[in-house]
Amino acid sequence: MSLPPLVAPADRLSGAEAARTARHAALYPLGEIGQRRLRAAHVAIVGAGGLGSPAVLALAAAGVGRITVIDDDVVEHSNLQRQVIHRVRDVDAPKVDSAVRAAADLAPECTVAAVARRLTADNAAEVLSGADLVLDGTDSFDTRLLVAAACESLGVPLVWGVVQEFHAQVTVFWSAPPAGTTATRLSDLYPAGSAGDLPSCADVGVLGALVMHVGSIMATQAILLITGIGEPLVGRIALVDALRGTTREVPLTGSSGRPGAASPEPVEIRAADLIPDTMLLIDVRAAGERERSGVTGAMALPLPEILRDPRAAAERISERAAGRDIVTVCAAGVRSARATAVLAREGLRTRSLAGGIAAWNALGSADPAGDRAGA
Repeated sequence: MSLPPLVAPADRLSGAEAARTARHAALYPLGEIGQRRLRAAHVAIVGAGGLGSPAVLALAAAGVGRITVIDDDVVEHSNLQRQVIHRVRDVDAPKVDSAVRAAADLAPECTVAAVARRLTADNAAEVLSGADLVLDGTDSFDTRLLVAAACESLGVPLVWGVVQEFHAQVTVFWSAPPAGTTATRLSDLYPAGSAGDLPSCADVGVLGALVMHVGSIMATQAILLITGIGEPLVGRIALVDALRGTTREVPLTGSSGRPGAASPEPVEIRAADLIPDTMLLIDVRAAGERERSGVTGAMALPLPEILRDPRAAAERISERAAGRDIVTVCAAGVRSARATAVLAREGLRTRSLAGGIAAWNALGSADPAGDRAGA
């Protein structure tokens, strides 16, 4: 369902803008009036990294009149695999400088405000104030919470994307959408405490081409919202699997509980809530770790085996579970969280032991095996 356009159209385009964006003017239902809406729009992009880079390029090229880019980081060599607005000569320079240069090279009419500040709970709403919508391209869940809270308080749409390894999610959160549209928030997708300690791309890697693809999807969502065309991902989540070449969607219910899928069940379980005798524990540690501190009764299934063939792993676990709740465990909870995410994409509901076996031991209880397990 199309939504009302976010932005009133600018009075006119310059001759250079009209010539540069002529293919948009010919594009139904965007057209010339949609192009003037883009000209009048102000988009804030949090993060000038893997997702922010293609979004800056796409939105500047599309004719967005004003872009605010917020990032307090500098360019590193390892960024260049996926953060396409930066160059080798930019290493050790502020990322926002690359954003200003890249946008100017594409669209001199686009005004780019560079904000080299770290967002905090005290300044996030102030920094994002005035934007018609916000794109979150950050790589820290703590920062994502700050951005989401600021957008909720401002009532502006938040185009949200996340990429890990070969998989991605994209959606639009909006706490104050037009009448007849269900509000959705980050907390509807990740209830408080459910995200756990997510591994970074430095830990597990990320496909550079996929990051650019997802940043472009996010930019497209911004264009749909600004111009009031198409069907933005409000109340829906796009799931991208680069290895299989698929994109599918699932509904997302807002806090009102109106149509959509139920909010996701917790993906973690606390050590205090673990009842090993009634659950199937999946030990995703390496063989050497299990030999040093075994978990009696657990099913041994190292994380690399799950990653190599997730579907086969899910089938093996389902056969063994026999209706029991399934909990993945590792030393500290990072690998088990990754296993739970991978298995979820195969339709298998598991929960990761938050904090891992180290958290279980910290309770002063016996290890699930009856043997204390090392962290």
